[in-house]
Amino acid sequence: MAEYNTILLSEQDNIATLTLNRPDKRNAVSFQLVADVMAALDEVEKSADSQVLIITGAGKAFCAGLDLEDLQKLTGKTHEQNVEDSRTMANLFRRIYDFTKPTIAAVNGHAIAGGTGIATMCDFTLAVPEAKFGYTEVKIGFVPAIVSSYLVFQVGHKVARDLLMTARLFDAAEAHRYGLVNEVVAPAELMPRAITLANLLLENSPSSVRATKRLINSFIKEQLDAQVAAAVEDNARIRTTADFREGIASFLEKRKPKWTGK
Repeated sequence: MAEYNTILLSEQDNIATLTLNRPDKRNAVSFQLVADVMAALDEVEKSADSQVLIITGAGKAFCAGLDLEDLQKLTGKTHEQNVEDSRTMANLFRRIYDFTKPTIAAVNGHAIAGGTGIATMCDFTLAVPEAKFGYTEVKIGFVPAIVSSYLVFQVGHKVARDLLMTARLFDAAEAHRYGLVNEVVAPAELMPRAITLANLLLENSPSSVRATKRLINSFIKEQLDAQVAAAVEDNARIRTTADFREGIASFLEKRKPKWTGK
């Protein structure tokens, strides 16, 4: 398998493992990481040997959300550039969600903002008890537009409003109650359990499994297409507001934001 700058990709016994590999940055999402993940997904999809994909993180975190360096660059972009950036993240989430082969997220630590998105786009999500999740976008004047398109289908409106509007962190046990996590697994058992689950999937007809996943996704495809397209625009539009600029500045300066509502 190919070598990448920000991830590790391996295959054994028909199981591919994609490891987000920026442990010094808590595996934060950079545009390079997005490009690497997208290329790796293409490689796994084309591989006859890889029939199940496990996604996990190196080090103590699964994924800490958007990289600070990329976050700093968001405030100076044109609307067209913001739309393109938003579409990049939308494409990543949709690529994982619609990936033709079954996917398992092995959440080894905190999965925040975009990290929560990556973890919950997979068909199965396993998490250690210590893992924290959170859609923290509104804390920095952002809007969780893209991920909300999926979350409402996954947990319903009331829970989605709670998680998206409060931006609070919640643990693996709570995520399990909402159905965002399939199982809470002890750290030492996380990867063995992911492999056991992968092997269970491998016992079935690969074409039948893929067809079943495609069928399930088709139930909301038309609605999801429209919602994600609108979300990309909403995501780009919020970046032109004063609150967004203040949210980014206060976050980077590690101070409390002074919101104006504009």
